[in-house]
Amino acid sequence: MRNLVRDNRVVYGGGAAEVSCSLAVNEAAKKKVGVDQYAMQSFADALETIPMALAENSGLSGIESLAAIKTRQITEKNPYLGVDCKQKGTNDMKTQKVLETLHGKKQQFLLATQVVKMILKIDDVISPNEYQ
Repeated sequence: MRNLVRDNRVVYGGGAAEVSCSLAVNEAAKKKVGVDQYAMQSFADALETIPMALAENSGLSGIESLAAIKTRQITEKNPYLGVDCKQKGTNDMKTQKVLETLHGKKQQFLLATQVVKMILKIDDVISPNEYQ
């Protein structure tokens, strides 16, 4: 409720937002060259782990579910498609009324990105030769 009071915007859950963001980041990565392209593609791959884990925790095949959702989001141009955890027969999170707050989703992405930055900084400080 606190997040809705701060910002009343919502996104569709079930991994729909993550898959949609992953597709957008992959498209943007195609326009980059070099290390930036690889970093963006890795970020897009990391986003896809969320709906894959959601599918696996629901008793579905993670890879098959993710592939199907990505394909349908691209062909149908419907960013509301996510993992059908309730097994209602539809992947449309708008129809199932599966929502998440935008504020909460942004906080999740920011926290995950900060953790990765901290890990990368540690790798820069500690050189591999110190362990040999």
